[in-house]
Amino acid sequence: MSRGRSSLEALERLTKRRIEELLSARFKDGFKELKDLPSPFALHDMERAAERVAEAVHKKERIVIVGDYDVDGVVSTAIMEEFFELINFPVKSIIPNRFRDGYGLSPSILERVEADLVITVDNGIAAFEAAELCKRRGIDLIITDHHTTAEELPDAYAIVNPKKEQCAFPYPEICGAQVAWFLVGALKSALGVDIKMSRFLDLLAVAVVADVMPLVAINRPIVKRGLEMISTSKRPAFEAVRAYLGKSSFGSMDIGFSIAPRINSAGRMEDAAVALKFLRAKTLSEASSGWLKLEELNSLRRATEAEATMEAVEMADPDDPVIVVAKEGWHEGVVGIVASRLVDRFKKPAIVLSIEDGRAKGSGRSVGEVDLFSLLQSCEEEFFGFGGHKMAAGLSLPVENLERFRKKICSYAKKLDPSLFLPKENLLGVLPLSEIDWELMELLERFEPYGESNGRPAFLLEDVEVLESRTIGADGNHLKLLVGRGGRELQAVWFGFDRAVSRGDRISLSGSLQINEFNSKRSIQFLVDKILFKYRII
Repeated sequence: MSRGRSSLEALERLTKRRIEELLSARFKDGFKELKDLPSPFALHDMERAAERVAEAVHKKERIVIVGDYDVDGVVSTAIMEEFFELINFPVKSIIPNRFRDGYGLSPSILERVEADLVITVDNGIAAFEAAELCKRRGIDLIITDHHTTAEELPDAYAIVNPKKEQCAFPYPEICGAQVAWFLVGALKSALGVDIKMSRFLDLLAVAVVADVMPLVAINRPIVKRGLEMISTSKRPAFEAVRAYLGKSSFGSMDIGFSIAPRINSAGRMEDAAVALKFLRAKTLSEASSGWLKLEELNSLRRATEAEATMEAVEMADPDDPVIVVAKEGWHEGVVGIVASRLVDRFKKPAIVLSIEDGRAKGSGRSVGEVDLFSLLQSCEEEFFGFGGHKMAAGLSLPVENLERFRKKICSYAKKLDPSLFLPKENLLGVLPLSEIDWELMELLERFEPYGESNGRPAFLLEDVEVLESRTIGADGNHLKLLVGRGGRELQAVWFGFDRAVSRGDRISLSGSLQINEFNSKRSIQFLVDKILFKYRII
């Protein structure tokens, strides 16, 4: 109790003015607007790439787009498909199947490609063998990607990646769909066609949030405008989203917790082509059928993930600085999510691998400021292959290398500064109930959308009394509270609560503020993250 009290006492007591100062400090250069976006040609090799695609269009060459099976890759592919449809030029697109093809532009993908030009989106920066095969077959290869680059790059016609050493693009932290979108902007210029780039922002917002890009600098206005468009978009996919989620306005949390998981479930459980078809649906009927299919796959994903997570937790060694677990039979499509669950539980980087035919393949997630990609680079001699970025990566290795790999990565991780492992906290300080009103909600709204690098501000409600407490939800697994202090009251909800809270309890709880809309009525609600301590009034 005393330790909890001392840490709480260190928190600053907040006012609206102080909250505004703290949030403004996240945007040292002020808020960027869409007009502040750099030219696509600021990306290295973009001019060369755009000119080659324009040449292919003029000569009516065969163009194939190769995407990826996550949200970013599916959206990247959808944007490219839509652009070529708008200019009435036929292209073929392929999204690799996670189970049959593996990741990215692989030799097995190229076996089914007949093309003069191949363009990758959200992948390709490690496609060395595929690049050589393209060269031998006389296929020009343009790679557009955003993943961390190695010292050596594939031998491609052009490589557009903001993380290339030669690239002076001022905002390297963009997702694959943004790179594809910038390519479309360059193609628009090279071909002299009149297409509004803003038409893609609803799709683009989904990819930026789903791929956990920092919602500062140029990413903020893209997502902000994209979220507004999702609320009104005539795109059948988003008409279906609005209908089935029963919402008319959307925030980044709606993408992160409702839209993205369903789109991702296709590639995780079956084939990402299902998600691409949904995003590219021409009618509401087609989009509705696609959404129901994604809903079905997402339900299957949740059940599969829950079982694997339970097993992974039991296998994990909590004393290791990096959690590494592997098992035969784990579904390859959920290992990345399981890794995220282990990170949440152990507050350490986690790598989860599925074993099949002597090969361990899976994903890793990081925590705090630990650079997972660099840790994997230190062990690269153990792998068949790996790729990714600081916070997330994929890898495969022989089963016989597993234990040696685990020892190596833990050895390297032990040398890191322990402070790097601290989870990123957004707890701004202690918020008195007297400060919570619609003026504060309008202030918080000005800094939307919240996400990576602009986390939704979390507050501590200190020593409040529980006036009402009841379980809600079909399974009674959520808790609805009414708390009060000094004559002020506030509704709170605790999803998936893990301890009972009774009327008359005095509690301190951390969480965030949100606007709850129900039956056309709006109210302020506190979304509980955790209860930090509790004692009963005697």
